[in-house]
Amino acid sequence: MKNINRTIAITSVVTTAMILLSSGAMAANKNAKPEKCYGVAKAGQNDCAAGPGTTCAGTSTTDAQGNAWTYVLAGSCEKLVGGSLKPKQTPEKK
Repeated sequence: MKNINRTIAITSVVTTAMILLSSGAMAANKNAKPEKCYGVAKAGQNDCAAGPGTTCAGTSTTDAQGNAWTYVLAGSCEKLVGGSLKPKQTPEKK
């Protein structure tokens, strides 16, 4: 149980640090334009247009849906696991 709590604590600290660093980088460069990054949004957390049958923001139905995008700092999309600058096919569930 101690290992689980330690893992959760470490994950929380790392996630918070990443958020703070990315928001600081965005604020430092006000001319940086965000880019659409496909395949990285959590279900229901996309920014817009998740393909046929969806309307707009928050309509993706699966994590890492290939046709759902979210804005990220320019130049960082392809560094993210599963990130793509173009829509991609989402594997079908079995």
